Amino acid sequence: MPSSSSTPVRPTGERAPELDTARRAGPWKRLPTWLRRSIVFVALIGIWQAYTSLSGVSSFVFAGPWDVARAFAEGWASGEMAVSTLTTLRMLGAGMVIGIVLTVVLTALAATTTIGNDVLTLVSSMINPLPSVAILPLAMLWFGLTDTALIFVTANAVLWPMTVNVSMGLRTTPATLVMVGRNLGLRGWRLTRDVMMPAALPHAIAGLKTGWAFGWRTIIAAELVFGTAGTDGGLGFFINNARYYAQTPDVFAGLVTIALIGITLDLVFNLVERHTVTRWGMKEGTS
Repeated sequence: MPSSSSTPVRPTGERAPELDTARRAGPWKRLPTWLRRSIVFVALIGIWQAYTSLSGVSSFVFAGPWDVARAFAEGWASGEMAVSTLTTLRMLGAGMVIGIVLTVVLTALAATTTIGNDVLTLVSSMINPLPSVAILPLAMLWFGLTDTALIFVTANAVLWPMTVNVSMGLRTTPATLVMVGRNLGLRGWRLTRDVMMPAALPHAIAGLKTGWAFGWRTIIAAELVFGTAGTDGGLGFFINNARYYAQTPDVFAGLVTIALIGITLDLVFNLVERHTVTRWGMKEGTS
């Protein structure tokens, strides 16, 4: 009696396509991702150490990995690095929240009204290419030497990349989804909230990743120029202060802290993306 199963039967001796792909991959690609990147990291540290040991460069201008590791550990043990890091992250978080709220408002208005679309298109085309640090002098005139000036320039850096991405996501919502929403009686804000914004989620996450990267660079650069924020200085001030006192290992330790935070947040965004848009089939997963 023939089987009712519709599963195709592979001829004897024929290998599965995925096995052929694995065989064709080189030995490096067959290694786990974490192991490959760990090897690259160790190799970079080795090159760094070899350069400082063999080139004869002065430790006054270029610190080696061991000196940087010691300065990094001492900075965190003393609490100085932790205070600077938390100060920067606090202002970055405030700027991100403001940028996200304004992005939702502006893109919703642009999606539901013609004048909102015209305003967003014109303003974003004027301000988006402008480096956010360039408006720091104005922010200092308006808000003085306060945290608000730094939060203002950070929010500006975050806002426009996010609005561009979210607007693109709303404009490229499949027409079928929009028609289904309208057939269900959704109009205006409800159509945007319940249909278009969920469909724009991949663009929104991409905009969030771009926005935080712009904001992160801006807040560090602004602190380098601005100095302290309130009673405490952020990472930019920590680096500039270490440079002023010729503490080269501390300068590198600050840069390493910035890099580690960047890597951590990038991993968080990738994890969110993997558990949302990739898992839901809205974007092809990557290895």
